[in-house]
Amino acid sequence: MGDNPSRSVNATAGDLGVTNNGHAQGAGSGMSPSSFEPPLGGGGALPKKTRFSMETGFRGLSTAAGSMVLVIIVAIAVFLVSKAVPALQDNTANFLTEKTWFPNDTEPVFGIAALAFGTLLSSVIALIIAVPIALAIALFLSHYAPKRLATPLGFVIDLLAAVPSVVFGLWGRDVLQQPVREFSVWLNHYFGWLPIFGGEGPFGQSIMLGGLVLAIMVLPIVTSLSREVFQQTPGMNEEAALALGATRWEMIRTAVVPYGKPGVIAAVMLGLGRALGETIALALTLGITFNISFNLIQNGGNSIAANIANTFGEANSTGRGALIASGLVLFAITLVVNMTARAIIYRRREFRDSAA
Repeated sequence: MGDNPSRSVNATAGDLGVTNNGHAQGAGSGMSPSSFEPPLGGGGALPKKTRFSMETGFRGLSTAAGSMVLVIIVAIAVFLVSKAVPALQDNTANFLTEKTWFPNDTEPVFGIAALAFGTLLSSVIALIIAVPIALAIALFLSHYAPKRLATPLGFVIDLLAAVPSVVFGLWGRDVLQQPVREFSVWLNHYFGWLPIFGGEGPFGQSIMLGGLVLAIMVLPIVTSLSREVFQQTPGMNEEAALALGATRWEMIRTAVVPYGKPGVIAAVMLGLGRALGETIALALTLGITFNISFNLIQNGGNSIAANIANTFGEANSTGRGALIASGLVLFAITLVVNMTARAIIYRRREFRDSAA
């Protein structure tokens, strides 16, 4: 008697029948409670992914293109090693420490020490000259110059990167060589007691001239990348510094420069990579000697790339193998420099996203 009577499904047409177990079912549906399923909706109503789509094809094409870069780098390394090993086996001196370069002799004697030293020294001088000027130009374009001036000036600086290196080399040899010679004589007269400015001449075609030409070639790269980094500084950081009473320079020093430091370092490293691999400009401006000296004003100096350009035409089979071996060293140095630059870029999320 105390139990609630259950109503049959057929008791009232169109009403829901209530059973003792508490489940409801539609009148006249003939469906059991276990067979009732809610209609699909939301994500369940979307069509299934097709086996092949444009997105899948594009992803595969992008992956293949990225993998191709690695394949090319490995192929270049394998080629250089295969061509360099026979010459290195014929070499009668230590390739890494020998300073002379006579691979065409009956008993080949050659080494990379002087060439690697000249390559690194000229590149470091180029960075010492170019980086402060590039950063000053980048800050001027991003935070000081009005837009009507910053835009065309930025285009002009970017166009410097499109000038062929042989033009820079000819310009350095025919235009800059005389002023550099006169300046070298002045440095030798007043500062000749310093080893880097010593010597008795001749002056002109020196590491200083080669480094100056490289600095002009590196300048647009460092300037463009640094300008882009400085322009990415969040406006809230700059406004907060100004709201606290900072001057524009103090705002740049405390908000802009710290934020852009990783990007600036990466820009400098990429500029170094460009300077390390430069060929014709240094071949036209250096004195081409095989010695290790920190003197910047006397005629002399050499680099790996310039030596390849100057001696490849007259080299025999062993000489060509020796040049390829030196190119392998330059390839390794440049690869390390660029990998270091990319690692610095990926240290922070914002630079990783902008580079992707």
